[in-house]
Amino acid sequence: MKKFKFSTLLLVPVLAILAACGGGGGGGSSTGTPTLKSITIGSADNATTIAIAAAAKQMTATGLYSDGSSKVLAATGGLVWGPANSTVLQISTSGNLTGKLVGTDTLTATQDGVTGKLTITVTAPWRAVVAGGNQTIARRADGNLYSWGENIKGQLGDSTTINRNVPVLVSGGGTGWKQVALGDQFAVAIRTDGTLWAWGYNQDGQLGDGTQTNRAAPVQVGKDKDWSMVTAGKAHALAIKSTGLLYAWGRNDRGQLGDGTTINRSAPLKIGTAVWLAISAGETHTMGIQTGNDLYGWGGNTYGQVGNLLKVDVPAPVKIGTAKWNSVSAGAFHTTGINTSGMLFAWGQNTYGQLGNNGSVDLTSPVQIGTDTNWSQVAAGTQHTLAVRNDGTLWSWGANTEGQLGTGGTDVTTPQQVGTDNNWLSVAAGRAHSFGLKADDTLWGWGRNQEGQLGSNLSTPYSPIPAKVPN
Repeated sequence: MKKFKFSTLLLVPVLAILAACGGGGGGGSSTGTPTLKSITIGSADNATTIAIAAAAKQMTATGLYSDGSSKVLAATGGLVWGPANSTVLQISTSGNLTGKLVGTDTLTATQDGVTGKLTITVTAPWRAVVAGGNQTIARRADGNLYSWGENIKGQLGDSTTINRNVPVLVSGGGTGWKQVALGDQFAVAIRTDGTLWAWGYNQDGQLGDGTQTNRAAPVQVGKDKDWSMVTAGKAHALAIKSTGLLYAWGRNDRGQLGDGTTINRSAPLKIGTAVWLAISAGETHTMGIQTGNDLYGWGGNTYGQVGNLLKVDVPAPVKIGTAKWNSVSAGAFHTTGINTSGMLFAWGQNTYGQLGNNGSVDLTSPVQIGTDTNWSQVAAGTQHTLAVRNDGTLWSWGANTEGQLGTGGTDVTTPQQVGTDNNWLSVAAGRAHSFGLKADDTLWGWGRNQEGQLGSNLSTPYSPIPAKVPN
């Protein structure tokens, strides 16, 4: 997205010099007063696109007169901006332009019977992305969700079970989407009105709608409107309400729901009375951060991924150490987290070096990766890990059999920088593919593409380096 910088100088835009229409078309009047001949519409950067949710763009209308002079026109002199009832554009009397809906419309500026025109396109940049299993879902600035990749269980939510190699709109209009999470073959999401929705595979009740019926389009989970955060594992899901209370549902064979049992649940079940700040679900385990920034873990623990120094399943939340944490990400069988000092830690399975400690031995408690204290975000996949530093650089490590590290190389056991760009904002890790969002709102994917999960219409089975998703 461009940031618009407006000059105090009177600029003469060159984008849309259009012949005058209507009255005033003759030469100078008998009194010698110059006549308005045409109007040019432009802006400080002369761009003809504007993004939804962007700051208002100041437009200028410059009039060209019969004596060759020009001046910036204003409402005080009779300038009228249009269109008045556009579904795409919104323009104020002073020329402040904003985008209302993705599309194209013609901006007009009229004075003294003369009209200038400029075609404006409104876009919806990418705002967030999640990867899970062999599919990907991303949210645009207009609140719509788009999905691509594997769809055999309806996990793309487009009302079909057809794989997609380019983004398709997730079904369901109305209120926009606030947040989405991807499991192995299902998705859960929260709308801006606080309602909870799910779609895809439902064999273990992971959709939370009280059934075991697969859904190819979003179905509402209950009637509550106070959901604030959601996460999805292989076949279970958890969500936090605005009160901070935690709920869980789906498969529970390893205690991953945290209710002290191994009984599957097909509808959200409240887990204790603690207040939670963040939550992340892995294949069979779950990690969460409570108020006070304390870390807790539960569920499958074969590789030590819960982090409590043991390799025995944990059916209810147990506190992990005494450190304070900002974020946590649960992969298939390993976990990563960033503490409040910006240090990066990992634990659990390490067969492919996914813990980043230059080893291959499983770890049963958090161990720091390197000595840096400038990590801002981390994402754990099935056998690989991605992370972003405060300087906007992207790093990856672990398995790279299908290019999921984005480095074009082989497996690595310590963090290795992906390219040289320093404008990465966030990353997401799936089974063997990865995604990243840059500060310029562009979306990039790499790794496995057999099911079309990179969304770039590529014909290759994988991409070893980041490939841009068309906007």
